[in-house]
Amino acid sequence: MTAIGAKPAAGAQMEPVPMAIGLILTLIIIAAAFVLTGSSMAVALVGIIVGGLLIGFGVHFVPVGGAPAAMGQAPGIATGVAMLAAGAGLAGLFGGAWAAELGFAVAIAGGAIGGGLMMAITCMMVTLIYVYGMGIPCASGKVAKDPISGDTQTEFKSQGTEGHGLPFSSYVGGVIGGILGGAGGTLIYLELLHIYEDKLPVILNAGIPAEVKTVAVSLAGIFAIGMFLVNAVLAAYNITGTTEGPADPKFKRFPRDIVASALASAVCGIVAIMIVL
Repeated sequence: MTAIGAKPAAGAQMEPVPMAIGLILTLIIIAAAFVLTGSSMAVALVGIIVGGLLIGFGVHFVPVGGAPAAMGQAPGIATGVAMLAAGAGLAGLFGGAWAAELGFAVAIAGGAIGGGLMMAITCMMVTLIYVYGMGIPCASGKVAKDPISGDTQTEFKSQGTEGHGLPFSSYVGGVIGGILGGAGGTLIYLELLHIYEDKLPVILNAGIPAEVKTVAVSLAGIFAIGMFLVNAVLAAYNITGTTEGPADPKFKRFPRDIVASALASAVCGIVAIMIVL
């Protein structure tokens, strides 16, 4: 009830005590993983946490306008934060999983390219619909000049709106967010896949490790997708509504999400590891 009755914090206000508690709990979980499972599992858990941080941070780059964007009253893509981020992350995750056998670096790059490409195509199609389908220019409602292109925005923004379309900085932010999300999701997948491929043959009494390859891939994929959605929803809750991406003042809220994503990824990661021990 205390949480329900609490007053909401200001836009970019950081509360040091809850953030410190979150970091301490994250370190405690990592230490517990080291004691209970050994150094290799603790290192894997750290990798999972880093993947979650990449996802949470990347979501803040994604331009989301929701229903107002569909009516040309706010910049961004006309969908929810979590849905758009999940789409980019899953595209990246599929790319990274496909390249998993080609090596760690190649798989991470494949995931990053997959997520970034998905966002680049989405932003391009959205811009075409806004400009040629709805007849509205791309204008930011948060800045007077685009921080990347330098184009002025005020004269193109309609009165009574927060801007409309997809400004260039939002387009670039969306691609960056897709790259970070795809890389983070792939990192989580690879860490879990390595653990499952090592432990499942013993648990399932498989004579040949290849016999449980499908099970390991499936479990790693399920947990990676689940952790991606967890971090995407946390970021969406932190953003609260629409955002233009890196040019939006809400982008400054990301430190809160970094702490929340670290703790959530640690909890989910230790559960995903312990099921095969």
